[in-house]
Amino acid sequence: MKFKQCFLVFFMPMCFAANAQTLPVWNAAGHPGIAQDWLVKPVATKAGVFKTADGRDIVLYNGLLKRVFRITPNIACTDYTNLTTGRQLLRAIREEARLVINGKSYNVGGLKGQKEKAYLLPEWVDSFTADPQDFAYVSYEVKPITAQLAYKSTNWSPGTKYGTGKAISFLFKAGAPELAGLEVRVNYEIYDGMPLIVKSLSIANKGDKTFKLDRVVNEVLGMVEEDSAVDGSLESMKKPQGIYFETNYAYNNAMRYTQSDQTSHWKTDSTYTSQVNYNLKTPVLFENYEDKAPGIELAPGEQFNSVRTHELLMNSYDREARGMAVRRMYSAVAPWTLENPIFMHLVSKNDEQVKTAIDQCAATGYEALILSFGSHLNVEDTSAANVKRWKQMADYAHSRHIKIGCYSLFSSRSINPETDVIDPKTNKPGGAFFGNAPCFGSKWGLWYRDNIEHFFAATNFDIFENDGPYPGDVCASTTHPGHKGLDDSQWRQMEIQKGLYHWLKQRGVYINAPDWYFLDGSNKIAIGYREVNFSLPRANQKILNRQNIFDGTWDKTPSMSWGFVPLTQYQGGGAAATLEPLSAHLKDYEQLMMQYYGSGVQACYRGPRLYDTKETEALVIKVISWYKKYRAILSSDIVHLRRADGRDWDGILHVNPALKTKGMMMLYNPTKETITRTVKIPLYYTGLTTVANVRVKDGAIKTYKLNRDYTIDFTFTIAPEDYTWVTVE
Repeated sequence: MKFKQCFLVFFMPMCFAANAQTLPVWNAAGHPGIAQDWLVKPVATKAGVFKTADGRDIVLYNGLLKRVFRITPNIACTDYTNLTTGRQLLRAIREEARLVINGKSYNVGGLKGQKEKAYLLPEWVDSFTADPQDFAYVSYEVKPITAQLAYKSTNWSPGTKYGTGKAISFLFKAGAPELAGLEVRVNYEIYDGMPLIVKSLSIANKGDKTFKLDRVVNEVLGMVEEDSAVDGSLESMKKPQGIYFETNYAYNNAMRYTQSDQTSHWKTDSTYTSQVNYNLKTPVLFENYEDKAPGIELAPGEQFNSVRTHELLMNSYDREARGMAVRRMYSAVAPWTLENPIFMHLVSKNDEQVKTAIDQCAATGYEALILSFGSHLNVEDTSAANVKRWKQMADYAHSRHIKIGCYSLFSSRSINPETDVIDPKTNKPGGAFFGNAPCFGSKWGLWYRDNIEHFFAATNFDIFENDGPYPGDVCASTTHPGHKGLDDSQWRQMEIQKGLYHWLKQRGVYINAPDWYFLDGSNKIAIGYREVNFSLPRANQKILNRQNIFDGTWDKTPSMSWGFVPLTQYQGGGAAATLEPLSAHLKDYEQLMMQYYGSGVQACYRGPRLYDTKETEALVIKVISWYKKYRAILSSDIVHLRRADGRDWDGILHVNPALKTKGMMMLYNPTKETITRTVKIPLYYTGLTTVANVRVKDGAIKTYKLNRDYTIDFTFTIAPEDYTWVTVE
């Protein structure tokens, strides 16, 4: 049995010769703000790290944002500006980071002396001083941005490259004698072409004693308020909206980051005495840290790496623009999320059914097969015979140019009292998100990780669908080898899971996972649906599915979500809810496929087969061929036109200024009558400015002149309970 290190890695010495690198001199006049919308027109200016002529400041700049650091007598951020809007985000200087070590708080960097906290004037900074107890700045190192995990792309994708830019690492050493041997690196990455900075910390113990990290606050910002309420609470007032924060420490089974976020903390600032709020309760202080990850021991020779805080500057309050900015961010920091293979979810009872499904996938243009829950594949069977059996099946799938994947349940079950997470309230198994769950740091949990790696290495399977781990289970056990006790249990379980996903990504394995693990390797999450709805009549399912697609793609790209189409009965509903026999429900089968493929969202077509007759096979081939013809634009960003309500038309618009087909609308008529409608279609995000060539299905092109608001007045007709598509060039 092998037991891997869970969250600490032995560090390798790095050279940080004090300010040895020569940086270009900052020239404000030569580095203006770029007013163009980066969501529509690519920004050519590259990210850079500069030094002011007097040597006192370092500037991060990419045309869209500027972040300035005073580096003497200690490092402090003095300027954080959105150059597109000209908006200053900071009102006060704060520490670069804060560590609670052995129960005592220590600042990393920062300067003292600012009295007025509503705004910060550059001339004030010269008089500010450093605290000798704080971690003190030593040197910096500048490099190109490097990938955070090895990533092998093996599926269709419109782009597979990491974002580019510059990274700077500031080295600090402890000022307090009791922390001798501790070194902190504060790392910033500034990306090309988008207003994005990623911040992280590395803490290295080069001393001879163990330190206990009780809290690691890796970002502290004194931000400008957006709510000027004389009376009001922290919870009731609006948080600053000029910047979006996201870290790779998120869970909640909510299918959205805002509900999954575990690290963002908006706080009050009692030293900001000139704020309007009488009780000084305005949310103007942002801190980023994990709530349930205290007590992490850092032994001599070990290094702790913090969460990665993604800071994306926002140019507007518009929901579409903000969501699109977040979706574009993923393409730079998690390019695997753009992969979007066409897959079936097979429910199998024997090997012959698997081979038949593989053949049907090959015949219709599908690209992958996942053995769904309830199938006869058991990845926890470590016998040589089982591994050999599935290696042969994978070989057969690959011979037909079909990828193959497996389902594995981790959470929401009990293994045994020695393995399950221990509830700190009762000191007994239980208390997990779904009642019982194994601890990833238990002996069984580590075996599970190792066995998954062994199965994929031995069989060459391509897809891992992991049902769990579920949100942030803590464990009070003191006997599990993967964590010491309650304090470090959540952090170490998350690190074990991330390690598994990183290993799979290196092999090019595609990962469906139930929670917000995108930044550490997962590809897809559920779009957000209620499973019992799939026992409703098919007519209801069509409307509900389109609502789910509409609602689930505001802050996820189409490729980041999966939907669901149960081909056989699922949780009841009888014949009215069921597509099987498929040949008897071709119209519903077609529309359900078109709704998902037309949105770019892959659905789990769950059943024993894709077709039952030649006519059904022809239908599936027709839809998949259509999807592949328009795949690039259908995988592009979605502009939300009208949400399905069953009363009138609904639809979405895909946009991509970089393609020849710059827009594609999917429009639906749920009513029992033919409808003709004239609506304004927003084409701003297509990049078109004067005219648009529009084609309904394969009809003739009609040229429209864009209105001043980048819309066209478009008239369409749709038959009863039918759909159409429209391309824009």
